[in-house]
Amino acid sequence: MGALAGRRIVLTRRAGQASPLVTLLQERGATVVEVPAIEIGPAPDPTGLDAALQALDRYDWIVFTSANTVNAVLGRMAVLGLEPRLGARGVKVAAVGPATAAALRQAFPADRVALAPEASFRAAGVAEAFSKRGVAGACFLLPGSTRAREELPAALRGAGATVDVVVAYATVEPPDLGERVSHALAEGFDLVAFASPSAVEAFAQAAGERAQGLRAVAIGPTTAEAARAAGFDVRAVASPSTAEGLAAAVEAAALTASR
Repeated sequence: MGALAGRRIVLTRRAGQASPLVTLLQERGATVVEVPAIEIGPAPDPTGLDAALQALDRYDWIVFTSANTVNAVLGRMAVLGLEPRLGARGVKVAAVGPATAAALRQAFPADRVALAPEASFRAAGVAEAFSKRGVAGACFLLPGSTRAREELPAALRGAGATVDVVVAYATVEPPDLGERVSHALAEGFDLVAFASPSAVEAFAQAAGERAQGLRAVAIGPTTAEAARAAGFDVRAVASPSTAEGLAAAVEAAALTASR
């Protein structure tokens, strides 16, 4: 019997992205309730992204902060008829963490990930990794979602870099989110696991006042901060910020709650 036997864990990741975490939790005996809190759609206006991709040679670095960004950039390059080789245009590639790096290797097999944080797989980790190199005078391209946060571009600009932030895809709530959240609340669960601030915000909005005090686990400090601000009782934060780290945090939080 696994450590999470008899525990109901709500996952808020999209179905495809949640699969590794679902497996890890089920191996520990958990009953997994999937309530995807966000969906990914095309950028409302791809003009900025298109212009940046067609002028990649003016950038020193392109930084990917999620696998979603990787897929969005690859798809847009195909639409524009651009060869899927970033390095051939002279730009170096950075990834926020191992999952994003893996997505880059699959999407752009001819390119090498030149920089990735060693431990802190989030914006602050990327900023710290670049600060060790020195970025004054460098030009960065940061494709991201419609809900991208300002932490990384602000840090890079503060270090003397020029940063272009462009929208690569849209982050939206699924149309049935309210119904699925209500059903999960009615059935009851032990913990809700969040992998992004966007998921926190969407779930909290759907739950309304019922979100207050719900026990939660977060994939990293930024997501944990968003969850606390929304009224969740954050019991654990993953370290490292990976599916394995999040599964371990869920187990630790569940075991602590049972004592």
